[in-house]
Amino acid sequence: MNRRDEILAAAAEVFAQHGFRGSTTRRIADAAGVNEITIFRQFGSKEALLREAMQHMTESAGLAELPEIPSDPERELTEWSESFIQHLRLRSSIIRKTMGEIEERPEMSECASSVPIRASNELCKYLVALGRQGWTSEKFEPKTAAAMLMGAIFADAMGRDMMPDVYPQPRAKAAHMYTVLLLRAIGVQNGPRRMTNKQTKRTKQLSA
Repeated sequence: MNRRDEILAAAAEVFAQHGFRGSTTRRIADAAGVNEITIFRQFGSKEALLREAMQHMTESAGLAELPEIPSDPERELTEWSESFIQHLRLRSSIIRKTMGEIEERPEMSECASSVPIRASNELCKYLVALGRQGWTSEKFEPKTAAAMLMGAIFADAMGRDMMPDVYPQPRAKAAHMYTVLLLRAIGVQNGPRRMTNKQTKRTKQLSA
């Protein structure tokens, strides 16, 4: 990690603990092991530093990729859900601080929301692909289905520490449980899918 990345990581950690007002340049400089002059030379202002720190955090989300053509929905979507909940749990403090300051500093929400928006778009595309490829037996609206899964995961990541009895146990299998519930709700069952001749032809075309 280079010096700039170290400062960005320190800024994110300080913000998670103290919020915007409490994240002074002196406090950030001390956490990063540099002086305040270095902060101003590299970033210009506290506002610019914290904005870039949030952007840097979103770039390292590390979410699992969902394939364009599903082959094992339960495995693929569970891996994605586990990576998403892990991302949220690791950043729960900074997410809570950002949500608490949205009214006063709405510009912070743009950076904080970039990962969930990207995740929602990718999840919707995958759910549409499940339907087109003949995996689902129930009609559903992709945005609604995606919001249900992501909402359950977000609530778990933000609230389990405060209300552990509200969420499924064991903790390590929660993402899988949410995933299976969603898949069953849209009619995805274990085992091979049933496809019409038209869907089979389309799958071969996409795979070519």
